[in-house]
Amino acid sequence: MTQRLHLVFGGELVDPAKTVFKDTKDIHIVGMFPDYASAHSAWKAEAQRTVDDAHMRYFIAHIHRLRDEEQPASPTEELGR
Repeated sequence: MTQRLHLVFGGELVDPAKTVFKDTKDIHIVGMFPDYASAHSAWKAEAQRTVDDAHMRYFIAHIHRLRDEEQPASPTEELGR
């Protein structure tokens, strides 16, 4: 069975229209999750908790999509698709 890890993290942004963190030392790591559904649930809880602060944003990173840079990529992957 393939494991599909997801990282949920967030923090205060410099500008709510961009994805640049105000201070990377203050990034809140919510946790690592074994599937998208549980990651989405954690993301939603944090997003709702901080809904009144327009500068706070939370994200889901698809860790399972990372790959070993030493391994050759497929032509599709190299094209960014």
